[in-house]
Amino acid sequence: MIKKFIDKLLGKPSLAKVAKAAKAVAPAKAAKHGQSPLGKRVEVSVAEHGIDPSLLDERAVRVVQTLTEAGFEAYIVGGAVRDLLLGMRPKDFDVATDATPEEVKGLFRRAFIIGRRFRIVHVVYGRGREHEVIEVSTFRALLVNEGAEQVAGNEKTSKAELAGKSHVVDAAGRVLRDNVWGPQIEDAARRDFTVNALYYDPQRQLVVDYHGGLADAKKRVLRMIGDPETRYREDPVRIVRAVRFAAKLGFELEAKTRAPVRAMAELLANVPASRLFDEMIKLLQTGHSLASLEELRKQGLARGVFPVLDAMLDENGEMADADGVRGKFLRMAFEDTDLRVAEGRGVSANFMLACMLWFEVRGRWAANREAGEPVIPALQQAIDTVFDARIGDISGRGKLATEMREIWMMQPRFERRTGSGVYTLIDQPRYRAGFDFLRLRADAGEIDAALADWWEDFALGTDDEREALLEEAREADKQQRRGPSKVHQLPRKAGSGESVAPAAPASEAEGDAAPAKKRRRRRKPGSKPADSAA
Repeated sequence: MIKKFIDKLLGKPSLAKVAKAAKAVAPAKAAKHGQSPLGKRVEVSVAEHGIDPSLLDERAVRVVQTLTEAGFEAYIVGGAVRDLLLGMRPKDFDVATDATPEEVKGLFRRAFIIGRRFRIVHVVYGRGREHEVIEVSTFRALLVNEGAEQVAGNEKTSKAELAGKSHVVDAAGRVLRDNVWGPQIEDAARRDFTVNALYYDPQRQLVVDYHGGLADAKKRVLRMIGDPETRYREDPVRIVRAVRFAAKLGFELEAKTRAPVRAMAELLANVPASRLFDEMIKLLQTGHSLASLEELRKQGLARGVFPVLDAMLDENGEMADADGVRGKFLRMAFEDTDLRVAEGRGVSANFMLACMLWFEVRGRWAANREAGEPVIPALQQAIDTVFDARIGDISGRGKLATEMREIWMMQPRFERRTGSGVYTLIDQPRYRAGFDFLRLRADAGEIDAALADWWEDFALGTDDEREALLEEAREADKQQRRGPSKVHQLPRKAGSGESVAPAAPASEAEGDAAPAKKRRRRRKPGSKPADSAA
């Protein structure tokens, strides 16, 4: 209210007047440049949209209330509204408002302005692992590329040229800066898909829809706002987002939205590697990783877009060695990731990536050993080669490389089950991830399951049980060094091609032999063998 009073004193036009003026001129402006005109505001009551308030996040609602009490407009927006309409509890809640980033920051004790391409505010609640971030963005104006400043490079190569500019595109039409504020009607028009351009007022339980997103959500259709080819040029990552939403939600791409996808895919080559890598991780950690891979194949994007996927897919976009050990290993890794997401447990990108690249690492490891390299240096060299080729120079590379390397480097150490190194290994902070990787290899048939069983029993055993397991391993090693025992044959009967069979021990002959002790699988109460995986 204070803001509105000050605006009135200064003669500043109200948001309603700005929106009305924009609505009057924008359709002609948009039509002139081949874009769809602005939509029409439709307010949908709870009787029609049916959103369950119990699915809302109280902190997101608190952000909306704080902004509206300060005299601003504010709504829950985007994917959260889409998920609420589908009866799903959103993972993240975003808020859109007519307050500028600086005005938003001033209203909250812990708020941080981030981003250059799009300036937004992170409002932070809680601390440590339990903290939550509500992302707040300012309504943006619908701008046409003809009015933008143009640079030849991208965010990384043209930093100096981008400094101080608010609306910039590259030579292909990709938006590099978009920080021009506007009314809600324009903010809706510049969003990508109709189902993501919905605004929800939790205080009035009202959905605001400009482009028929509510109807598309009910029909389970993913439709681009405006001309799809133009929108893909503005931001080629929308191609990946289309695949992700289709796989996650079980939606079909509307025909015009789907038509230019394959042709526009070449524009992804100019997207910074870190951003594209992040989108690939999102694609595979939605809880529908196998469906996402299938959707990529369906849209002709499985090969040539993500180097990591190229390492595990054949030329047809199918899982390499689909019916063999490699294919089984990868399917099990993705299925476990999807299960963890469904159960609300955390998933780790480094574990998933270690699985995806393992067979390429293993192949190079074997080649290095054949060339005469010792076991550990051969593996280290293989890891470096594969990581550079498939991950490249991305943000966070150092941490990612360290964690993946630890998982891979543990694998040959699991083969050694004697000495103090056994205790050192299980005390490592990432032992559980390394063991889960070993367990997955065993379950897929790559290695003998007995090895994974031994380590599971050792990790969970008492001191006496551990000593017995170590003694068992020492005896097995001695037997292996001695080689296979010789087979002694009795003299053959004269004139016969048969040898005389040795007599069975008395107890065995009489049927009194004690049965072999059946191995007992042991786990701590409530523990799960793959609780740190994926």
